[in-house]
Amino acid sequence: MLQHVYERVSLARYLTNVIIATDDQRIYEEARDFGAPVRMTSPDHLSGTDRVAEVASADTAELVVNVQGDEPLIDPGAIDAAILPLLDEPSIPMGTLKKRIEDPCEVDDPNVVKVVTDRFENAIYFSRATIPYPRDKAEGKAKDKRQKAKGKSGDEPVHYKHIGLYVYRRDFLLRYPELPVGPLERAERLEQLRALENGHKIRVVETEYESVGVDTPEDLEKVTKLFEASLAGVMPNG
Repeated sequence: MLQHVYERVSLARYLTNVIIATDDQRIYEEARDFGAPVRMTSPDHLSGTDRVAEVASADTAELVVNVQGDEPLIDPGAIDAAILPLLDEPSIPMGTLKKRIEDPCEVDDPNVVKVVTDRFENAIYFSRATIPYPRDKAEGKAKDKRQKAKGKSGDEPVHYKHIGLYVYRRDFLLRYPELPVGPLERAERLEQLRALENGHKIRVVETEYESVGVDTPEDLEKVTKLFEASLAGVMPNG
């Protein structure tokens, strides 16, 4: 799985160097076996951002991208899309991705992190709760009947899930572990809220990439089937 992530990330157009960061000797050895650059980091990091910051401190890259190692179907184009705003606007310290939610079950699922943005596509908030909350949904049928009687349809809010891929300016990333952890981050257990609570912008780019992380054996089985299906779709018959 790690090798698939590494190889797909390496296809991103705007990345010049791909490094695997870990505090696990087994992962270190596996990465070395398939020829990937790998760095051992401190086992005391509380988040992936802290780990990436340690590696970035020994590098000179202006931009640093944090990709999770459990997404073997990561889209290289989605990585490039997240990078582009920071290349175009030097004032943006951090970027990430969002995907429109198609499955209604995900809207109320606390394991699916939602994000809302302003009209400039800067993050306003990330939450495990339903945001925006459709207040009129409580009125439901009564409102629908009134609207249908008037020949109008309801305006359903659009919900977006957060895709956990981050782009940082190096100087901002190196300061990130020192930023105070606020009550929102502690309550939601979402480290990206640290940036917002300390007054920093996060540019959010919409993508069609559907994040499929592997956290359980069931996730692995699902991803394996998707991977095999994708191969079947591009391989010639015979």
